[in-house]
Amino acid sequence: MIKAVNVHKKFGNLHVLKGVSAQIKKGEVIAIIGSSGSGKSTFLRCLNLLEIPDQGNIFIDGMDIVSRSTNLNTIRKDVGMVFQQFNLFPHMSALQNVMLAPVNVKKMNSVSVKNFALELIAKVGLSDKANAYPRQLSGGQQQRVAIARALAMQPKVILFDEPTSALDPEMINEVLTVIQKLAQEGMTMVIVTHEMGFAREVANRVLFFDDGVILEEGTPASIFDNPSQVRTREFLSKIL
Repeated sequence: MIKAVNVHKKFGNLHVLKGVSAQIKKGEVIAIIGSSGSGKSTFLRCLNLLEIPDQGNIFIDGMDIVSRSTNLNTIRKDVGMVFQQFNLFPHMSALQNVMLAPVNVKKMNSVSVKNFALELIAKVGLSDKANAYPRQLSGGQQQRVAIARALAMQPKVILFDEPTSALDPEMINEVLTVIQKLAQEGMTMVIVTHEMGFAREVANRVLFFDDGVILEEGTPASIFDNPSQVRTREFLSKIL
């Protein structure tokens, strides 16, 4: 589904990604972990060209998205994104937020989109909040609406950039439960997270980023129970 080859990204003199290569299969759930500034969120943002790599290639379903001939809108239809901050439109209800992209970008019929959007809102456990505005929702509820909004475009993959980091602790589980359900349904997902218990439970593979490279990758059991790299052990010892 996703193949990144020798991806580099600089911001001025800061070399954030230093030749990252990775492959993600259809239906896999990949957890990306690492300290702040290690490049994990920048890599995620490169996967839908919110950041443009300075060097390297990224293929999604066989299409080289870095190629100048690639239509950005086509890519973003296929690659959903859920951010730390929920980024809902405050003047729109939950239902309107979920309907917006399919109607405006995909030019779908608003009646059929409404029915589909209501199904997605029910899927994330918010049937009674469809007409509520973001200010009337908790952080966890807003993030679940954001997940429904990403699903509304029927993407091939969803990218999550620390989806629980802006939430109060008691709201984290309600969002993680939705993501876990998507994993069980076979959605391809790449999740930058600080929730190690969640990464262990849901991910097929874990990528440990350090200083702009993937220093180590493997199953959750191998990464969390028996990491091969000293730096991985140091990182985990501080947060587990």
